[in-house]
Amino acid sequence: MSAVDGRGSLTRSIVLLTSAVAAVAVLLTGLFAWRTIRTNAEAQERDQLSRQAEVLARTPPLASWMLDRQQRIAGPDDIRLAIVRPSGEIDGPAAVAVGAASREALLSGERLSTTARLDGDEVLVEGAPTLTGGGLVLTQPMSAVDQATDRMRGSLVLPLVLGLTGAALAGALLARRLARPLVTAARTAHRLSEGARGVTVPAEGPAEVAELAGALNTLDTALTHSENRQRDFLLSVSHEIRTPLTTARGYAEALADEVITGEEVPEAGRILRTEIERLEHFVGDLLALARLEADDFRLDIVEVDLDALVAETATAWSARCARHDVDFRVERPERPVPITTDGFRVRQLLDGLAENALRVTPAGRPVVLALRADGPGALLEVRDGGPGLTDDDIEVAFMRGALTDRYRGVRPVGSGLGLAIAHRLADRLGGTITARGGAPEGGAWFTVRLPSYLGAPYTPLTDS
Repeated sequence: MSAVDGRGSLTRSIVLLTSAVAAVAVLLTGLFAWRTIRTNAEAQERDQLSRQAEVLARTPPLASWMLDRQQRIAGPDDIRLAIVRPSGEIDGPAAVAVGAASREALLSGERLSTTARLDGDEVLVEGAPTLTGGGLVLTQPMSAVDQATDRMRGSLVLPLVLGLTGAALAGALLARRLARPLVTAARTAHRLSEGARGVTVPAEGPAEVAELAGALNTLDTALTHSENRQRDFLLSVSHEIRTPLTTARGYAEALADEVITGEEVPEAGRILRTEIERLEHFVGDLLALARLEADDFRLDIVEVDLDALVAETATAWSARCARHDVDFRVERPERPVPITTDGFRVRQLLDGLAENALRVTPAGRPVVLALRADGPGALLEVRDGGPGLTDDDIEVAFMRGALTDRYRGVRPVGSGLGLAIAHRLADRLGGTITARGGAPEGGAWFTVRLPSYLGAPYTPLTDS
């Protein structure tokens, strides 16, 4: 069982969540309504009783007739009457419910709305002043309020149940709308992990889900592009390895079969050594690039005088260029240019660029190594008098094997890894490397900018 199988589905989770939220909302609403229904029911009963008292207070003959006959007002609510005379005397079946404070209020012309006890039961008391200066009081048992409350609360249950059911249905629809594109995206991701390419996810659903679909589609394109590059690179590596191996094998077989003898043997040995050195160089480049790509790549950060380092580099490359009749030049300030970096890796970077320049520079043309301070950091340049770079070349200059594949058989090429290694080294050192054509010497122009220390912000002062 996979990790996903052990978890609840998104649809079920959303339905449960929306149902839980709806249940809490319904519960809170119900509790609030349950408490307020009682208050509203009492207010309604008081309002009705008050209007009746107002009508009787304005109809003295009817009120007197009801009082004289000592009858209760007809109706299911058991409403009782009391009359407060202008003299303060209280008559009627509800007289006990009218206290001294209530009587004084009515005699002073104020309306009455209170609660009292009558025959041991709690009753509502509503009174209105009469036209003759007294007052009329009606009472109604509190049980009428309880009955009205029960009716209202009974009518509340159905809407709450319908609301909870509707929320669950809405949650199910929402879950389906969210889960469907997510399931599609998950299936596509699994297909991508299994090696399928050219699969797309429709951008549907909410914006976030559509963004996920777009990201998977972008990933599919990136994986296809990356794998194509890796395939092309492996083909290039195979070609680079096969050529010297074929040559070495041919000479080895010729020596073993004694086809080559006598004075031809030293020349065959020299060719074998050259091809083996070529293989060693290529394998070394592969290992260097692999180390640079590793997360645990180590740098020995110390204070380095770039002027002294460039002078040392120039000494080595001046002699090497002289053997190929290439004019080597160095431009440096001849004063300390200190930065905090890994001097060994900076030298490795310069050696790689110089080797690339020497390979394409014909005899009699220059190779230039330049250094100058630039803002808080330093600027290093390697320029050559070779065939240079086109705009299309510059776009792919630091891609593994790109220029080698493009110019194989046209100009001298190397393993195809040197510029990729230089680019990764510059990045590891916290700097940048750029390539362009149109160097003053007529060929390619590589510029490396290094910060004053690893991780330092760097705003160069020059544009070159």
